[in-house]
Amino acid sequence: MIVVTGGGGFIGSALIWGLNEKGFNKILAVDLLKKADTYKNLLSPQFSDYLEKDAFIEKIKKGVFNYTIDGIIHMGACSDTTEKDNDYLIRNNYEYTQRLAMWALKNNKRFVYASSGATYGDGKNGFSDENDKLEQLRPLNLYGKSKHLFDLWALRNEYLKSIAGLKYFNVFGPNEYHKGEMRSMVHKAFEQIKDTGKVKLFKSNSPDYKDGEQVRDFVYVKDVVRMTLFIYDNPDVNGIINIGTGIARSFNDLSSAVFHSMKKKENIDYIEMPDYLKSQYQNFTQADISKLKNFGYKKKISSLEEGVSDYVRNYLLTPDPYL
Repeated sequence: MIVVTGGGGFIGSALIWGLNEKGFNKILAVDLLKKADTYKNLLSPQFSDYLEKDAFIEKIKKGVFNYTIDGIIHMGACSDTTEKDNDYLIRNNYEYTQRLAMWALKNNKRFVYASSGATYGDGKNGFSDENDKLEQLRPLNLYGKSKHLFDLWALRNEYLKSIAGLKYFNVFGPNEYHKGEMRSMVHKAFEQIKDTGKVKLFKSNSPDYKDGEQVRDFVYVKDVVRMTLFIYDNPDVNGIINIGTGIARSFNDLSSAVFHSMKKKENIDYIEMPDYLKSQYQNFTQADISKLKNFGYKKKISSLEEGVSDYVRNYLLTPDPYL
């Protein structure tokens, strides 16, 4: 049995879909389905059992499962980059992950967990996922700090030799619909074009970037699933590992790809960036994925245009947009 925490979430439910695609359905999905539409992510995927996160941690403490757990893919967390409740973030993103990691290490089980590209902060210290670079990183928000805190704990206790922490960059794709403002810009752009015929992008807050030319490493969720399962399936692949395309693309490029996939004429409106975002806004992110490739990952990674096209045409423009 493979445990997928955050199983009703965006990447978690996509991972269950990916395991199903490989013919595997002995899966325990763990989550807390508070948001009204989150359950829809679990209507199609096949899994053996479901537990809410507190019930799961109690079973972990007592060791009272009716089946053997082979490993944990831990995607469950608060993923809101604007969350201001530090205690809440520490409980969910740091302490909960500690408990699962210690159980997995004690019982010699595979443990792969979600870190975040947000831990890189403004990027001044680069985007290398080498373990010895961790101490240099300075996240810009509390969410990133909570993720970074666990990475540092795992490093200092030498657990990164046995577990894998995945730094996801800007993931987009099916099953993200419940995320509100945390949805990808691809989905937001699609909705804006559908409703108004135009896309709103932030004006640049830096003389180094023109409006809409701020860049991100946008990675399609199906590629994220393939990379994550490759790492899970190879117990010797451990440490901090970036999950992205390795190619930074602009928000203008993203918008163009969405317009093209919807067969609409481009129409972009540049708006002022809110003050609260200016101090924590990343103008540039780009995953260094050389470590992933050196570990033996060889599958082709979708371009921004390929990922957007599949997402828009095969999901967003259909009656059932779920994986």
